[in-house]
Amino acid sequence: MNTGLKITAFAAAVAATFGTAYGVGKAVDPVVATERGHDAGAGHDSGSGSGNEHGVHEEQAAGGGASATGLKSAEGGYTLDLQTPTVAAGGSAEIRFAVKGKDGRNVTAYRREHGKELHFIVASRDLTQYRHLHPVRAADGTWSTPLRLPKAGAYRVFADFTPEAQGATGHTLGTGLTVSGKGSPEPLPPVRTTVQVDGYEVALAGALHSGTAGELRLTVRKDGRLVTDLQPYLGAYGHLVALRSGDLAYLHVHPNPGGPGPVVSFTATAPSEGRYRLFLDFQHEGKVRTAAFTVEAQGQAG
Repeated sequence: MNTGLKITAFAAAVAATFGTAYGVGKAVDPVVATERGHDAGAGHDSGSGSGNEHGVHEEQAAGGGASATGLKSAEGGYTLDLQTPTVAAGGSAEIRFAVKGKDGRNVTAYRREHGKELHFIVASRDLTQYRHLHPVRAADGTWSTPLRLPKAGAYRVFADFTPEAQGATGHTLGTGLTVSGKGSPEPLPPVRTTVQVDGYEVALAGALHSGTAGELRLTVRKDGRLVTDLQPYLGAYGHLVALRSGDLAYLHVHPNPGGPGPVVSFTATAPSEGRYRLFLDFQHEGKVRTAAFTVEAQGQAG
């Protein structure tokens, strides 16, 4: 996938020691993890692989921190045209959009990556609401997906894709979405290393640094037991999206090689210090779930 942070697809045996840089605690953070298209049988392909098909979009910056993506609605000759800029909180809506090329026409040919032509992310500005969706493309290049958001406020949507055109590279374009209704932003959930989601406990270890690659290790348990039979989801045992608090700079990371649990590891570099919200998608017993963490990215590791 296209990355807004510098990502190196290290092997699972990456030679480094990472200290836990976050506070300790348990919580259920207010992220809605179930949405039409978020279950394995309703729009998300489970895939069949061990997570080794990464790399097409994983662009490595040269030295220092990585550049952030998802901050623009247009770049490289492509523009994200959101045709449904406002929806109502609590109701069912259909989001429609297109990606336009340099000629102003809708792009109709994409490379399939991780089982899909395009990945569509929706997140509230306060980072308490999150969706990872896979819209349907019509012949004219218009994409659509059902969406229900319970909370009013300012949101941002991201389209992560690679056009089929010769020499085309991956892009992540972002733009604003308004969800009308009564509501107010919530504080960013506190930094924790363990969260609960739908009966699962997910623990985070490792550190995120600016300008230095760091390993993030997520361990999944259910009913106190380690989960060793995670199911492939989009060709991998886990997917991680990171959004920077404030401007919502975007990163989509795929895991280092490894087995079906209980640990899924990722290697990434933050473009700057500050707080980030991490969203881990994993599949077990036929359903995709999302565990969310707030982390503090520090300066370069010593």
